[in-house]
Amino acid sequence: MKFTLSWLREHLDTDATLDAIVDTLTRIGLEVEGVHNPGDALKAFRVAKVLSAERHPQADKLQVLSVDAGDGPLQVVCGAPNARAGLVGVFGAPGAYVPGLDVTLKVAAIRGIESNGMMCSTRELELGEDHDGIIELPADAPVGTPFPDYAGLNDAVIDISVTPNRQDCMGVRGIARDLAAAGLGTLKPLAIEAVAGEGEAPDVRTDDRDGCPAFYAQNVSGVTNAESPDWLRRRLTAIGQKPISALVDITNYVSIDLGRPLHVYDRAKLSGGLVARKARDGEQVVALNGKTYTLDATMTVIADVAQVHDIAGIMGGEHSGVSAETSDVLIECAYFDPDHIARTGQKLLLTSDARQRFERGVDPAFLDDGLAIATRLVLDLCGGTPSPVTRAGEPPLTPRVYAYDPAKAEALGGLAVPADRQRAILASLGFAVADDWQVTVPTWRRDIDGAADLVEEVIRIEGIDKVAPVPLPRIPGVAKPTATPEQKLERRVRRAAAARGLDEAVTWSFLSEAQAAPFGGGTWTLANPISEDLKVMRPSLLPGLLSATERNLKRGITAVRLFEIGRRYLAEAEHATLGLVLAGNRRERGWREGKAAGFDAYDAKAEALALLAAAGAPVDNLQVMGEAGDAWHPGQSGTLRLGPKTVLARFGILHPSLLKAFDLDGAVAAVELYLDALPAKRASGFMRPAFAPPALQSVRRDFAFLVPAEVSVDALVRAVRSADKAAIVAARVFDVFTGAGVEEGKKSVAVEVTLQPTDKSFTDEALKVVADKVVAAAAKQGAVLRG
Repeated sequence: MKFTLSWLREHLDTDATLDAIVDTLTRIGLEVEGVHNPGDALKAFRVAKVLSAERHPQADKLQVLSVDAGDGPLQVVCGAPNARAGLVGVFGAPGAYVPGLDVTLKVAAIRGIESNGMMCSTRELELGEDHDGIIELPADAPVGTPFPDYAGLNDAVIDISVTPNRQDCMGVRGIARDLAAAGLGTLKPLAIEAVAGEGEAPDVRTDDRDGCPAFYAQNVSGVTNAESPDWLRRRLTAIGQKPISALVDITNYVSIDLGRPLHVYDRAKLSGGLVARKARDGEQVVALNGKTYTLDATMTVIADVAQVHDIAGIMGGEHSGVSAETSDVLIECAYFDPDHIARTGQKLLLTSDARQRFERGVDPAFLDDGLAIATRLVLDLCGGTPSPVTRAGEPPLTPRVYAYDPAKAEALGGLAVPADRQRAILASLGFAVADDWQVTVPTWRRDIDGAADLVEEVIRIEGIDKVAPVPLPRIPGVAKPTATPEQKLERRVRRAAAARGLDEAVTWSFLSEAQAAPFGGGTWTLANPISEDLKVMRPSLLPGLLSATERNLKRGITAVRLFEIGRRYLAEAEHATLGLVLAGNRRERGWREGKAAGFDAYDAKAEALALLAAAGAPVDNLQVMGEAGDAWHPGQSGTLRLGPKTVLARFGILHPSLLKAFDLDGAVAAVELYLDALPAKRASGFMRPAFAPPALQSVRRDFAFLVPAEVSVDALVRAVRSADKAAIVAARVFDVFTGAGVEEGKKSVAVEVTLQPTDKSFTDEALKVVADKVVAAAAKQGAVLRG
């Protein structure tokens, strides 16, 4: 919400400085996002007079001017058709920055004639769209005066953030009311001049009392829709609004000034009367933004007998909009239900200044006054003859009264405020406070819903900075741990991932439908996403990590190691998950290793096993099974399972088609580790058993087996490890070979087995017994000990 300091003073009688106003706005809950002075951008431009204008000797459309900007004549080459001797305009000297052209002026030769600056048009100074000639000021404009001072452009623009509950501050007057309550001046009375009409009143009605409880309207005939006066154009331009025409500018002005949206129809483009009704399924309307919207039966519209002219409370239709030829208008001032407006805007993905105000809730008691103010402005700026007012329906004006106890200010707000002071604060904000503390809420404060909200009003005006900091009571003794087992697990895995050289990323929980499709698609879709690229709740963490990987690689990062701990959103629940992506170079090129090497599936598997071990998973009991799914490379991916059904992780190289969709070249390894699938840790108290190193030295034995090619090495190792659980403490593969000396369809697998004696050393006979058990266990997998 933007407004100028002078605009604020139209409603607030105050001598407070700009700094005091800015500080107070933030203090009372209207956070100031920025303050700027538009005159600063034009301080280098001055009022100047053209002393003479001669034809350029080398160009028919150029003139050589002699310009006085207060420092004596300067020669300026100008191509404006209205440049002439005696004209008073705006001059930019060399060194001035012209915002409309994005150039800094300098002395230059134009067709062989030196030019020392330029005379400027409205568009060049970004004060309007007129570019047919240079600015013409009154003949008595003081030459040499800085143009911002002369034009009144040195007017600070204040930009505040209005929270959704403060609909009353969507107008300058509401902001002034809050500042007056905070002691920064007095709220000026609002001048409302009744407009007596004559002739026939507008034909309007409401057939949708739920969506449009009240529809007021007034005709004005014989208007002239010309350009708005300077004060109105200057005020709208200062806050970023584009002046269009007097009629349109009036509606925008009243909306921002008083928080009262209006709409003006060209009566010549209407067929009969107007009615507020529900749209029919499939009806369409071309809105003022030029887009066509398809409506449904839940939406409120304004229509005549021929077509829809307005998406009620959000945006008018292009067909019935006013133009320079408009002579007869109908001014609409209606009350639309906030919930209906919000739902319609969400469905159509359409926002506007009017929607922002109506969905918050405009003042239902301000229909007559708002219409009278708008009509008076139309008569003053455009002329014409008004009709009587038509009032269709009734706005919701049921009083809301709450019992209030002044002691609640201290009980709920932590600040003791005298009762008389509380009464004065509430009265200054528009509340009616009876002697028995029955408080009637003003019609413009839809957000007030009980005594707690009244406490909030008192405390924010009195000063939340006055609330003394009070420590919470502390229970004596050692604090009890508050982290849940799930939080501890995530913390442990996060630290382990960081310790392994991975960088943590935080990505969106929402994806586009295209990004979610390779991972089974999204079950949950947002009804009103902020973007089509953030529409589906993610079924996997990998799409977000892949997008981050693509950005990093394109910025010259040669090795990307990213991980994220977050949630996947599936049909039945959300699941705690760790996602991990390895891309680029695992090893940079060097004199020892030679060429750079990328990541492969074994790197992903190693990360998965290390992180599972850090999480406390029984990694020695895990099985490597199958391919990981459609998003993964067939033959270069797998799953880590605890039993045949419980999948703890997926790992491997991602499918090339998936990488292409994310604009990634080369192989990318990844891991998804499912934290909520890990077996719960058994409760064993807080004490860890003391570490007791073995008293006897371990023994290692190597076995070389011929194994059918289709048998997984993992299955063989698990069989060997299980051959004698009392003696065998570890088994690992150290060689796999196929080729010469190994029959076709077989592979040679060498396994190192570690044996750990307990109470006495192994004898040769005991070692042979264990070896026989290893060979027998391997034989069950189809393995034969090599001779």
